[in-house]
Amino acid sequence: MSGGARVRAARHWWETRRLRTRLTLLYGGLFFAAGSILLWLTYLLTARVLTQQFNVKVISQSRGLPLDVPTKQQVNQVFLSDIENRTSSVLSEMVRSSLVVMIMIGIIALLLAYLVADRALRPLERVTETAQRLSESTLHERIGLRGPHDEVKRLADTFDAMLDRLHRAFDAQRRFIANASHELRTPLAINRTVLEVSLEEPEASADLKTMARALLGTNARYERLIEGLLLLAQSSQELTTRKRLRLDHVVRAALDQLGQADPRSRRRTTAVHEDLRPLTVEGDPLFLERAVFNLVENAVKYNVRDGKVWVSCGADGLTVENTGPPIPPYEVEDLFEPFSRQQGDRVRSARGAGLGLSIVRAIVDAHGGTVIAVARPEGGLRVTIRLPAPPAPLEPDRRTPLPAGSTASAH
Repeated sequence: MSGGARVRAARHWWETRRLRTRLTLLYGGLFFAAGSILLWLTYLLTARVLTQQFNVKVISQSRGLPLDVPTKQQVNQVFLSDIENRTSSVLSEMVRSSLVVMIMIGIIALLLAYLVADRALRPLERVTETAQRLSESTLHERIGLRGPHDEVKRLADTFDAMLDRLHRAFDAQRRFIANASHELRTPLAINRTVLEVSLEEPEASADLKTMARALLGTNARYERLIEGLLLLAQSSQELTTRKRLRLDHVVRAALDQLGQADPRSRRRTTAVHEDLRPLTVEGDPLFLERAVFNLVENAVKYNVRDGKVWVSCGADGLTVENTGPPIPPYEVEDLFEPFSRQQGDRVRSARGAGLGLSIVRAIVDAHGGTVIAVARPEGGLRVTIRLPAPPAPLEPDRRTPLPAGSTASAH
């Protein structure tokens, strides 16, 4: 393990056990504070008792001696001095022994405090691990914490109840998407067919054909809007398909699809420059292709005459940069909101439904990646997509296979 990996592992260990450490230090600090107070009180009481008892005993014994008064005073002073020395020695030894014992017991108390804190926080760790592991496709899992009906049990039960509500909500959303996909597409497809037939009718007047073309364009915009809404709802869900793929190949397919699906983009004077290098990622190829398609289409659509688009793919991710009108930096993040366009335009929908970048972010979030958008000072936008690296493939077994019919001998 490299030095950086050790540092990250140590940091992760500290972050996951920070609360245990704080509780352990809190319990240990309280123990040492209480032990210090107890030691100080014991010292004062012992010193007081020793001083009183020995002084009284010495004075009472000296009164029975057949000596004159000066001699008795000298004897008392000698006794008192000796007693004070012995008392100080006893108290010092008691303090040293008590400190050693308190430190040893304090270390044991810290270990016990850590074990108690770990045991108390273990149910909370189960709740956290379950929450981190859950996704839309695994909402059927529950914590199912057993034990007394205390605060932690109530928290786990509340979390399970919330998962039940989320599971029902996602099921209702899936049914709504399936029903909307059918109910909304069918009448628009019928309208498109009727309009196309009316345009082919030889007896139709010029005004009727003009109206049919206008309605056909409006119908096409609604179809794109519905397709975008359905794709946005589907891309926000958990991925069901994950495979290792080359992102540069996906970008190439999306660029080819853009040129074939929208011939108008080829008639425009926008030049697309490509710099595609190998990059392996893991995800759904159809969703990733749609994200790249929307990103490049947005860069071509919201551009200037004789503009340029730069598409690069490499170790730093996928970057799409375009010329265009200046964009205030504070409006960049709003472009990723549904139905949002540059400069807050929500009326002129002929250029798009305002869902392109929203779909891009939803797809990238579903893949566990990030989208970073920056306004270019000279105008336009630079959008960078970074996806997590796929897990390393298993090393193949490089051992030489034995010939048929032979057996391996143990050494």
